[in-house]
Amino acid sequence: MIQSYSSRAPRLLLIYPATHRLGWERNFQLPYHSLQQVAAATPSHWEVTLVDELQDEVPYGRDYDLIGITAMTHQATHAYEIADRYRAEGVPVIMGGMHPTVLPEEALLHADAVVVGEAEPVMAGLLDDFLAGRLGRIYHAALPTDDLLRVPWARRDILEGKRYLTTQTIQASRGCPYDCDFCTVTPYFGNRFRYRDPADILAQIRSFPRKLVVFLDDNLLGDTAKARPILEGMAEMGIRWGSQTSLRFAEDPELLKLVARSGCIGLFVGIESVSGKYSNFSKASGSSTEADLIKRVRDAGIILEASFIFGFDDHDESVFENTLRFVREVSPGVPTFNLLTPYPGTAFFRRFQQEGRLLHTDWSRYNHSEVVFQPKLMTAERLQRGWQEARRETYTWPSIFSRVFSMPTHRLNCLAYNFLRKGPNTRRAKAGSPTIFAESIQGQGQNLSSDPSL
Repeated sequence: MIQSYSSRAPRLLLIYPATHRLGWERNFQLPYHSLQQVAAATPSHWEVTLVDELQDEVPYGRDYDLIGITAMTHQATHAYEIADRYRAEGVPVIMGGMHPTVLPEEALLHADAVVVGEAEPVMAGLLDDFLAGRLGRIYHAALPTDDLLRVPWARRDILEGKRYLTTQTIQASRGCPYDCDFCTVTPYFGNRFRYRDPADILAQIRSFPRKLVVFLDDNLLGDTAKARPILEGMAEMGIRWGSQTSLRFAEDPELLKLVARSGCIGLFVGIESVSGKYSNFSKASGSSTEADLIKRVRDAGIILEASFIFGFDDHDESVFENTLRFVREVSPGVPTFNLLTPYPGTAFFRRFQQEGRLLHTDWSRYNHSEVVFQPKLMTAERLQRGWQEARRETYTWPSIFSRVFSMPTHRLNCLAYNFLRKGPNTRRAKAGSPTIFAESIQGQGQNLSSDPSL
């Protein structure tokens, strides 16, 4: 088959499927990093095009030789529709991402091949097989056995012509040792923190023409010994950056000072539940409370986006007022609320399925904005309504200004961030809309930041 491409380069189209349409908000999105990584891992004799359906129309037809589609669970139904249409037109499709990784046999009903796990190690071989006419069905990257993450620099050039908050995104680490019941990172991307060489990370940052950098890591500060050289290097650059991490890093006052000095302006942290039972933080050995650490980070001038999840088995109706009281008292810069979603591949999904508590498997509604299981201590309707009410109350103007003026610095940035959150939160509170608007860098359970598969 390879001879048929002697007169031109083979053409690969990478598609990020959208489950909704955005207006002006699309200018404040971040590009989907994994497809840039896939493009970087693609041999240079291929011509690669990226379509982000939040901004672009999908170019159906036979202009491309191979289609690559990524999908998290909430995107899977629409991704399958796109794949089916291309295959009906005679164009082969490969699929990857978190949902095909955990349900490859389902994905193979709509694709010619599926990438399970990380795409970079298998992409060149997959494409060689395709050109030779021997494309396999499943390409599975083995989990690395060491702590070093080896990946090429993401290709920013394929984002040309698209508008994002910034295209200066970078990933320093993958994997996680904590194996939370609602998350898929540990089983599929390793039970340890794997970091890139700090020199390589800092060199990539120096190649960026502007000052704002966003790290798309699940827990950038998870291994503080490995994170320190990165922070120290950034402290000499005069950049501004944001990422997500565990709140426990703030137990070390010197580390917190270094994070602030390195140019950090904002961090996403998962509190998960104010009850503490399901919080990652409960595994920490320090004596400081979550409230103490949130205030400590805020006082360091770092905007903290604190994410809370409603729907754990120990949550009754009091969880909404308890969480709102916590938010009022502690005043994290940007609070966000999500509904527990038992994604396929997680311990929660398996348990809820065994207990007969899944309401359905309509993947388009597995979006942490709709209740898809039977809660233990309240009705599904009460859980949905409590989530809506919490969002509405938290994003009134008095609540926003109270949080903004609690910040010692970066008040304008904090106000802008809250303004961007207010519109979608208000719309959802009124209508219960499942529209997803940049919930955060992280997608609860399936991490938007780190999914390195196709």
